[in-house]
Amino acid sequence: MKTYTYHHPEAIEYTGDVPILDDNGEVIAFSRRIYDNFLKRTFDEIFDFRYFLKYDVLDDQKEKLFTIKKVSRRGKLWFEEIDVVNKKKYIISYENWRIGIPTLYITDGNIKIQIDKAIEGWSKFLFNEVEIARWKAEYRDGEGKFQMTLQIEENSPIKHPGLFIAICQATLFVGA
Repeated sequence: MKTYTYHHPEAIEYTGDVPILDDNGEVIAFSRRIYDNFLKRTFDEIFDFRYFLKYDVLDDQKEKLFTIKKVSRRGKLWFEEIDVVNKKKYIISYENWRIGIPTLYITDGNIKIQIDKAIEGWSKFLFNEVEIARWKAEYRDGEGKFQMTLQIEENSPIKHPGLFIAICQATLFVGA
């Protein structure tokens, strides 16, 4: 299992670089919330910074690896993530989102991964009903930030932490 950690300010509208550390404390990537323009950021403030939702994950040289954005059309909500390097698209969508607690799924057309979202504790990523990764956010009282932890199992079909981190930031940290 590989473990990655990062600290995010409590303000979900924060747009600075957030370093992602591996188990050795080395920076392996950065997460950054993006607004395409000032007007979108201003308008987003009206909706508690949850409408125009877009994150980039950059490598340690600050080259873009992944980008994820929230899409809302005709009463439906989903997220689109692009693996910039491999030119691959992932769709993260809710099933049963109008009744009870919705279930999130990630698919690239070939694989389907379920996300069991937890408000407290570990949110789990399941592939063929086997846990392949987990993520949690713990608020640090007095520090004004969250400590995020991502763990990826060796049997995960997705190996790159950046893909998981983009999904976690958009769907689990900020949410819909």
